[in-house]
Amino acid sequence: MAVIETRATLHEAHRDNHTHRDVNGGWLRPAVFGAMDGLVSNLALMTGVAGGAVGHQTIVITGLAGLAAGAFSMAAGEYTSVASQRELVEAELDVERRELRRHPQDEEAELAALYEARGVEPELAREVARQLSADPEQALEIHAREELGIDPGDLPSPLVAAVSSFGSFALGALLPVLPFLLGATAFWPALLLALAGLFGCGAVVARVTARSWWFSGLRQLALGGAAAGVTYALGTLFGTVVG
Repeated sequence: MAVIETRATLHEAHRDNHTHRDVNGGWLRPAVFGAMDGLVSNLALMTGVAGGAVGHQTIVITGLAGLAAGAFSMAAGEYTSVASQRELVEAELDVERRELRRHPQDEEAELAALYEARGVEPELAREVARQLSADPEQALEIHAREELGIDPGDLPSPLVAAVSSFGSFALGALLPVLPFLLGATAFWPALLLALAGLFGCGAVVARVTARSWWFSGLRQLALGGAAAGVTYALGTLFGTVVG
């Protein structure tokens, strides 16, 4: 009885600790990339303009223009990219679907050969392939996973990718502009808020990765700060040359 209870406890613990995050969804990559890109690119754009010794009104207009242009560009780019990828996958699925309909026995033998190559006994591999091939839709799903490495029922959405990119980029790009919109006339509040945002974004990203929050935060702070520093120096140089 004690052994049974112990096994039941282990199974329950295994079940509770063996859940995984969604790593195939179409929202995570564009959302994370959009927020980081919005914050870094708009901060760099604004520091570059500030290096040219212009007034704070010009900096604000530059930041708002960078926010709008970047957000729409990111959304359009992500939509086109994901839509093209999805269309390519759907085209390959159509090819596989036709082959399953025209040459079912060849496709079944191909599936059995795949399992044999992975160490399954030949007779068992043929039986598994036969049972899985009985349902055409299930057979398509299995072949797509084994041959193409995709799940036909879990394709990324172009609309989700576009909306995620637009919203996250706009949110990131808003941070360096926000102090000016709230009445600031100096650049340092915008810089401090942007740097804090860089660290915060990096720390948040660490929640879906294996990195520690402080490492991810400092890494993003260093990269974004370096980009801002370089563009400020270039802005100062260009301002001197043009002036």
